[in-house]
Amino acid sequence: MNSKQIEDFFFKRSRNTIGLICSPQQKLSFQQLKIFYQEAGFELNDNFAQTLELLTPDGLYNYAAYLLADANGTSIKVAKYSGTDRVDLTENNEYGYCCLIKATQRVLDKLEVENRTFTKITSKRRLQKRMIEANALREAVINAIIHNDYSYEAPPKFELFSNRMEITSTGGLPFGLNRDDFYTGVSVPRNKELMRVFRDMELVEYLGSGIPRILRKYDASVFHLSDNFTRIVFPYETGYPESLEITPQVIADEGVSEGVRKVYAFISKTPLCRVPAISKGTGIPVKTVERYIRKLKAEGKIEFTGAPKTGGYRQIAGEE
Repeated sequence: MNSKQIEDFFFKRSRNTIGLICSPQQKLSFQQLKIFYQEAGFELNDNFAQTLELLTPDGLYNYAAYLLADANGTSIKVAKYSGTDRVDLTENNEYGYCCLIKATQRVLDKLEVENRTFTKITSKRRLQKRMIEANALREAVINAIIHNDYSYEAPPKFELFSNRMEITSTGGLPFGLNRDDFYTGVSVPRNKELMRVFRDMELVEYLGSGIPRILRKYDASVFHLSDNFTRIVFPYETGYPESLEITPQVIADEGVSEGVRKVYAFISKTPLCRVPAISKGTGIPVKTVERYIRKLKAEGKIEFTGAPKTGGYRQIAGEE
């Protein structure tokens, strides 16, 4: 082995372990993380940092702790361009500087809104198609965040173009994993500390099923793997046959504002409520409530906290 090969080998075996990298800050607080665990039905005791492997062998907070802390320097970018290249930037959103679980939920909410549904009502049935298959998109987002190589101090980024979405995470395949293993769903977590916490929040599984779920809808050509980066490129779905008009499913302005206000008021008075309760309390149909919730989340007024089965919606602190 030459010196470069030795350096790369050592780098992959040692430095890419956020459990061993010391946090750049040691005065960390974890109120957000504790709230997420409480809402998921768990209680973090005084030894939670050791239990969740958030300490280095020397007893200091590690980089995993830094990413899960209430305040940190990590921000995930979601950029939007008007064309097919990176010339005309129309949006540049940052989700972060907070607990990585919270940042992940905000990114998922943003991309849920951007992932529009196209609808055409025919004489026989209602035809619908989303820009990107929803389950594949969710898996790709979480994989990019949880398997990102944070030792480079570069978070993943999400970019929306006029014809595709690109999700780029830092780091190639984890040490010991080849391309065949990757495509068949062999799980070699790069950040096992984050994997543990995300699994507790029911955001991820240990089974390595994320990649096969994506490949159920898309072929392997959507993955672009290099030594330093992993990128997924989702092409947007093409339209219906030319004989059918493609119409974006857009909520009409008239009458919506009042409904959105009712839903927001109910959530403000009833923290951690879920869609069925909101529908019953406001008298608005479930499907309509879901649309209003997407609008409120996109505007940064509400958020979903806790595990998918036990969590609920609540007003974001500071919003009125």
